[in-house]
Amino acid sequence: MRLENMNWMDVESYLQQDDRIIIITGATEQHAYLSLLTDILIPNKIADAVAEREKVLIAPPLNFGYSRYFAAFPGTISLTQQTFSTVILEIFECLLHQGFRRFFFLNGHGGNLMPQFLADLDRQDHAINAIWYNWWREKAVQNFGQKHNLRLNHANWGENFPFNRVAESPEEVKAWIDRLTDDNDIYAIRQQIGDGSFGGPYEVADDLMNQLFAEVIDEAVGLIRSL
Repeated sequence: MRLENMNWMDVESYLQQDDRIIIITGATEQHAYLSLLTDILIPNKIADAVAEREKVLIAPPLNFGYSRYFAAFPGTISLTQQTFSTVILEIFECLLHQGFRRFFFLNGHGGNLMPQFLADLDRQDHAINAIWYNWWREKAVQNFGQKHNLRLNHANWGENFPFNRVAESPEEVKAWIDRLTDDNDIYAIRQQIGDGSFGGPYEVADDLMNQLFAEVIDEAVGLIRSL
C-alpha cells in the first residue's frame, strides 16, 4: 500500500487499524554501470515485498541523501547531512501528528546517517517506536556473504539486481577500494575509483540475487512485526 494510490480518507481508515509506516531513504548517485537511483530502487522493491506480506503503508521515497563525495560524477545529486536529517525530522513530525506511532526507516544509502533525534526518541518515548534499517549491513546480507564467500560493496554484485541494471556489467573482478583518498576532493575520488565500483565481482547469477532478496525480505518483515 502506497500513499500515491490512496486518498486522505483511505489513510484515516488505515490509521484506525494500524499505525505503522515505511519511510524509504536513499540517494541519487553514481553506481558504476547500475542505475543512478539504485539506492532508491532496491529499498523500494524491498518495501513493496514487505508490504505485500504485512499490509503496511509505504510513504513516498526521499530520493536524495548525502552523496557529496561523488559530486564529480554527472547525475549525482546530494543534500548535506544536516538538510537530510532536517527533512527526515519534518516528515516524521507530520506523520506523528496524524497518528502514526511505529516507523520503519528503510535506508538504501551508506552516506545517510540515522538522525540523532531517532536515537534520542528510542531512549525517551516508549509509546513511539522507530527502526533504522540499512538493508545491506544487517545480518541477512552478512550471513549470505559469508555463506557464498562474497563481499558486498558499493556498485558491485551486491547491488546488481535485475531491476536496477541499465547497462551490461564487466565480467572481470575489480580490485578492492577500501578507503577513499580524500573525502573533500571530489575529483581525486573520481580518479581513484574510475568507473565507480568499489571492487569485487560486478555481477553474480540472478538466482543468487533472488535468494539474497528473499532473505532480506524475511528479515525486514520480522523487524516490522517487532515494532
